[in-house]
Amino acid sequence: MLEPWRTGKVIKIEDATESTRRFWIEIPELSSFDFKPGQFVTLDLPIHEKKNKRWRSYSIASAPDGTNIIELVIVLLEDGAGTNYLFKEVKEGTELTLRGPQGVFTLPEHLDKDLFLICTGTGIAPFRSMAHHIHQHKIPHQNIHIIFGCRKHGDCLYGPELKQLEKDEPGFYYHPVFSREESVHKGAYKGYVHGVYEELLRIQKTPAYFYLCGWKNMIDEAKQRIIAMGYDKKDVHLELYG
Repeated sequence: MLEPWRTGKVIKIEDATESTRRFWIEIPELSSFDFKPGQFVTLDLPIHEKKNKRWRSYSIASAPDGTNIIELVIVLLEDGAGTNYLFKEVKEGTELTLRGPQGVFTLPEHLDKDLFLICTGTGIAPFRSMAHHIHQHKIPHQNIHIIFGCRKHGDCLYGPELKQLEKDEPGFYYHPVFSREESVHKGAYKGYVHGVYEELLRIQKTPAYFYLCGWKNMIDEAKQRIIAMGYDKKDVHLELYG
């Protein structure tokens, strides 16, 4: 059953990178906004007369915490009517119409295989939610690998907190990958996400679930490579951006 449209209020905005912002939204009519890590909300923005041209969906970047506040992380697209409205018109105190939670891009009931969470850009959002949820609730799991691809060091979202989570959560590994850096720090990689998961699985091929979130080209290539390594397509889960 589809959730009703509700009114959300933007209570905080913070620049994450030069082109990315974090938006905290409160849903006052609810005491708790309950969702599963990996789900998204749809915003109905006043940017077009036709409803279906006003709707924009964003993964929830925060973990469920029993409150009525969620976090979204959004990148500005030059020709994007939705993101231009969010960046230029929305301020703290602005009300937004939203619906959710929605989506089935969620964790399996039992984390009985290794998890490879592979993403680019703001595709990190659902995986940040999943990682903190697993840690906060002490959910038993096998190895978890977040492989996060971006261009430059300055594009890396949530880097320090994911690095800290790597220290705090046994079996959790954070692998940032930079495609346009000449040199990278210890624990990071140059190039693209594909080389990282292929290398990890070359060293030790284990049963695994794969979750892919980001732009279509990355997802299409990753799916092909993972299946070529002998994994079943039912163990590959996708969330497409754009």
